[in-house]
Amino acid sequence: MIVPGYRDHPAEPWDPDAPADPGEAEDFLRRCYLENPRLGPVEPRLAIVRAQIAATGTYVHTTEELAHGARMAWRNASRCIGRLYWRSLVVLDRRRARTADEIYSLLVQHLQSAGTATIRPVISVFPAARPGQPCARVWNEQLIRYAGYRSGTGATIGDGRQLGLTDAVRGFGWQGKGEAFDVLPLVIEVPGEGIRLYELPERAIREVPLSHPEFGWFAELGLRWHAVPAIANMRLTIGGVHYPLAPFNGWYMGTEIGARNLADTDRYDMLPLVAARMGLDTSRESTLWRDRALVELNRAVLHSFEEAGVKMTDHHTESQRFMAHLRNEEKAGRPVPADWTWIVPPMSGGITPVFHRYYPEMDLRPAFYLDEPAARRAAGCPHG
Repeated sequence: MIVPGYRDHPAEPWDPDAPADPGEAEDFLRRCYLENPRLGPVEPRLAIVRAQIAATGTYVHTTEELAHGARMAWRNASRCIGRLYWRSLVVLDRRRARTADEIYSLLVQHLQSAGTATIRPVISVFPAARPGQPCARVWNEQLIRYAGYRSGTGATIGDGRQLGLTDAVRGFGWQGKGEAFDVLPLVIEVPGEGIRLYELPERAIREVPLSHPEFGWFAELGLRWHAVPAIANMRLTIGGVHYPLAPFNGWYMGTEIGARNLADTDRYDMLPLVAARMGLDTSRESTLWRDRALVELNRAVLHSFEEAGVKMTDHHTESQRFMAHLRNEEKAGRPVPADWTWIVPPMSGGITPVFHRYYPEMDLRPAFYLDEPAARRAAGCPHG
């Protein structure tokens, strides 16, 4: 099904009260067992699943089904350029966790499992939703995000995208330092426990201070970024079973930090400051001062992560690897959904191979979705 933008606006909104769809379960299981012959024949398994759905409204994935389903969801993730490595995803089965304390401890373990230098892709899958029952969630859009504060002059200190969540956690009693890179606490909401805040320990957060290979003044800007991008508020759906809490990470592509997080006007908006320190003429757009500052900001990000020994990729290399992924999937007879606006890098897109073609954006499952309640929570709206 061709559904542009379906990751943020699912074509079929999730009904938490609805039972698992037997047809979707069968479709997933047949593909899972076809791709993994070692699991044996699928028909006996289908009989068990049909009986479980009839009796309870849902069914329980085996460890192998869960792992392959999560990897398939990454393979189907239309906005991810790094899918060449989908088979390497480390799947941590956390379905026994129930309390906020347990969830917090396992999220810290997730960040430690992802690594501090040699970053590896990891997903932690917490209990599945059951029809008609509330489920645990994390408000944060990523496990590590920096706070955003409104200054008295109307300017933003820190990450402008996190203003709403920062206001919310301050309303719950959290007090940050008011600095540009204060790590937000995890906001964990569990049925029967309500909303609880947890500070991440230093051992779970690897940060890289940013410097430039040529400009000595760049380090004086005091910029830094965290090493692990762990998305926390997307729903994983596998064969009709929904996992509202399934945080996952890969590793950064440099432009995610240098051309978006630090450059977007509603985030850190660093281009005017970098341009000023470079002595560029910012009186008119035709001097291309934004472009020149953007390149140097991105050079600083790549340089700093390399100097720190933290895994990162550049947009040219990752574009070439995505083309290799396309070839691999075509040989396997599988379509590759892709959102052109996300696959093409936010810098120098026209000189990367991914720019010069279009892609079908199909809603293939297993998949990750951003539900409206999750988006509202990430914006700091209670009971989204």
